[in-house]
Amino acid sequence: MSRPVFRFAPSPNGLLHLGHAYSALTNLALARSAGGLMLLRIEDIDRARCSLELEAAMLDDLEWLGFEWDGTPRRQSEHFDDYRERLAALDTRGLLYPAMLSRAEIRRLVAQRRAAGVDWPNDPDGAPHYPGNERLLEPAGRQAILRGGADFAFRLDMARAVRDPGKGLAWREAPQGDFGACADVAADPAAWGDAVLARKDAPASYHLACVVDDALQGVTHVVRGRDLHAATALHRLLQELLGLPAPVYFHHPLVLDATGRKLSKSAGSTAIRHLRRQGASVAQIREMAGL
Repeated sequence: MSRPVFRFAPSPNGLLHLGHAYSALTNLALARSAGGLMLLRIEDIDRARCSLELEAAMLDDLEWLGFEWDGTPRRQSEHFDDYRERLAALDTRGLLYPAMLSRAEIRRLVAQRRAAGVDWPNDPDGAPHYPGNERLLEPAGRQAILRGGADFAFRLDMARAVRDPGKGLAWREAPQGDFGACADVAADPAAWGDAVLARKDAPASYHLACVVDDALQGVTHVVRGRDLHAATALHRLLQELLGLPAPVYFHHPLVLDATGRKLSKSAGSTAIRHLRRQGASVAQIREMAGL
């Protein structure tokens, strides 16, 4: 029987904070208790926001915390062809279209529709569903966008995509991290609308990259924050469309700030590096993170 494979996948676009410490050490504890492998993945697709300096600080903080990993970390920036291959597979099946509306244009059009009495939906993250009609373009119109100089995003034609896997899509969720008591959670990927899977200047969105990486790394157990619980529905759809295996999931509680909000990398007061400079010990960091 093969060993379970866990992964921790931070992005070096800011300093690690208490929430990252909680997730990393929770992953490690569950991996080791299961006799599994603990992988580290560096999610650095966004080259404009990620840097080698932040990556070095991230790795140093993780080692200081006692987080250990097996093998060599996978850097997403070194595997763009993996994402392009899966994106092309979806495009070949007619499940993608190039969308040109900017965020400002999306907000304006949605505001107009809502002002006219249209009950326009938001996705689980609070962003409005895409209001453009590029999905209706003929092949020549799509090619014109692809060959033009304007920015665009590749969006999943959700109405067409959900017809393929059929009904009953679900994922296995471990309550309180007990993987021996997993239960099915019904997935509703349509709640995400026509999700962005790539952009003209980026080969994959987070949603596409993480399911491709999990499959290629043989990840069997995904332990991540509760803020990604709803996104698992979209991830399960992509796994089905691409013929990728589905891990089991545990969405752990979040470490919140004094106002009850999820911690942000912009809040330096909870950054591991900042707390280290103030003299905090690893034991104190664990206590502050709720471990």
